[in-house]
Amino acid sequence: MNIGYKRTKMNSLVLVILLFSLVPIVWCYPARCEEEDALLGRCNVPVAVKPICTDIVLGYCDDMPYTKTMYPNLLDNKNREAVETGPEYVLLSVLHTLLKGECTPDLRMLGCSIIAPRCEMNKILKPCRSSCEMLKKNCMHAFENIEMAWPYFLDCDRFFVGEEEGCYDPLESLRGRHEFMVDNSAPELSTIIQFTYHSHSQMTNILKKTAEKCSDISRTYSIGRSFEGKDLIVIEFSNNPGQHELLEPEVKYVGNMHGNEVLGRELLIYLAQYLCSEYLLGNQRIQTLINTTRIHLLASMNPDGYDLAASEIGASDEQEDAEAARYNERTSGRANGQNIDLNRNFPDLTSIVYQRRRNKGFRTDHIPIPDSYWFGKVAPETYAVMKWIRSIPFVLSASLHGGDLVVSYPYDFSRHPEKEKMFSPTPDEQVFKLLAKSYADQHPVMPDQSHDRCGGEFANTNGIVNGALWYSFAGGMSDFNYLHTNCFEITVELGCDKFPGESELYTGWQENKEALLTYMEMVHRGIKGIVRDESGKAIKGARISVRGIRHDVTTAEGGDYWRILPSGLHIITASAEGYSKVMKKINLPSRLMKAGSVDFVLSSVVEEPDLFVSIPQDTYDRFDPYNKFDEYGRSGNREPEEETQEKPWWWSYFAFLGNNQPTWLLRRY
Repeated sequence: MNIGYKRTKMNSLVLVILLFSLVPIVWCYPARCEEEDALLGRCNVPVAVKPICTDIVLGYCDDMPYTKTMYPNLLDNKNREAVETGPEYVLLSVLHTLLKGECTPDLRMLGCSIIAPRCEMNKILKPCRSSCEMLKKNCMHAFENIEMAWPYFLDCDRFFVGEEEGCYDPLESLRGRHEFMVDNSAPELSTIIQFTYHSHSQMTNILKKTAEKCSDISRTYSIGRSFEGKDLIVIEFSNNPGQHELLEPEVKYVGNMHGNEVLGRELLIYLAQYLCSEYLLGNQRIQTLINTTRIHLLASMNPDGYDLAASEIGASDEQEDAEAARYNERTSGRANGQNIDLNRNFPDLTSIVYQRRRNKGFRTDHIPIPDSYWFGKVAPETYAVMKWIRSIPFVLSASLHGGDLVVSYPYDFSRHPEKEKMFSPTPDEQVFKLLAKSYADQHPVMPDQSHDRCGGEFANTNGIVNGALWYSFAGGMSDFNYLHTNCFEITVELGCDKFPGESELYTGWQENKEALLTYMEMVHRGIKGIVRDESGKAIKGARISVRGIRHDVTTAEGGDYWRILPSGLHIITASAEGYSKVMKKINLPSRLMKAGSVDFVLSSVVEEPDLFVSIPQDTYDRFDPYNKFDEYGRSGNREPEEETQEKPWWWSYFAFLGNNQPTWLLRRY
């Protein structure tokens, strides 16, 4: 009984204490304001604090023509902290970098007029719509060039007002420096290129978008696939893309043949953007080049090797051993996905030339691919490029490499098999030296006479060298171009660092831009013409011979030909099986900057035996005769497949914002 009584008494005490603890809470709770009390003013209603003008303390907006702002601002940011952590303010902080200084500080100050609006007498003043519209007109192209949408908070209709509403000009302090802001004249536009590295998907997307932007003069196509299935994408520039036009020469650049030699890959991506943009901007030189030349750019012949090299470079950034990083840089990714060195994988036609060079009537051109070649290991990238250069009548080419600073030219394989360094000229030694020199002379460093630099060992030869004299190897692409087709190809070594830092890409472009353009223009040196019969019908496969040069070129489908030659006197002969030969003497002035026109009309005759050395066409046309690599051929000459859309290169600037990233800046992603 005592225990139960005590427990009951204890529970009662706890209940009393609990009730007394609730009394202060009830007393402290504000009394409800009845309607009649409110009408009589008896209720204490909290007074809202009105926003007032406050000092601008935003670092990127401290040069505005006013000193006071107000929160919430025009974007409803409640305070300074909300502004500084928002994507709009982050964008203003990086605009100068993203746009390479173009339209800044104008764009930044226009943005500041929204996120830190002008405040006078505790009231926000809105900026003028006319200022926004003028700036958008002059600067929209800068956003388009980097595939960025116009920022939503610079919407001229949404956040800006007209003069009748009492607006102000946020750019007034810049008027003296930017005359284009005070008149309606069109701005002087320029090409904007972002000098960054590109993944395969990014490269494909940017080339396709470039072709879309310049659809009247450009297209992309795939010549095949890499071992790992990546498209070998080419971008073409011509006033009639997709078609070979009569007497219009064909030029190609090939980059990234060795996957870890990457500068050439990026240069060709930049070159594509430059050609497109400058053509649209009215650059007369670029318009003339594209209107008279068909240009093909294969930025990456070895995308699989590039992916491996890029991944190794990324891993080496975290290594403490600098020598290990350098080793990775120079070796990983050179070969393709099958571990085949693509520049040793072409048919060795140079050995055939050396074996037969003393045979009567033997030529050093259009040498068929030996059947034995097809029983070896042929990379899909090699196969694709061979089909490509057989299908288009290329005249001029360059392959872009890295590891030294020099331009080399054929032959690359020594005429003496036991000598790794031996001068081994082609019959067109003069032409190749002219071509190599045209590139090297336009490079600011290659022809420099200093020996204490990258490429210094070639200072005495002005930055050019015969390939076999430098070092000999068989199965190279340049020798194959020369001996199997009409195409003259050189090799350009772009620098000692095979995978330079991203900060060096701009310098690489500046050093090579003029050389890349000048070299393409060299295709118009020499002679061109059409070979027809007496009825005016074009003769395909006619041979154009130059006395003293044991290397002929042949006419294309329409009977047209191009023959690069140095200045001087030349005896030119046109011949074809079943027709008489025609010979002409020509003089090419040293200052002639375009190809001289030399046409031929051949009369049909009954050929005497052994008077005409013809190309055995059935043998020359044999390509993969045993269909050992037929699966490679099925993927060539087609439109590249859609790549998975990636975020643009500048997206990384906003990655730290997490869920607050500015998706409103994305276009077509």
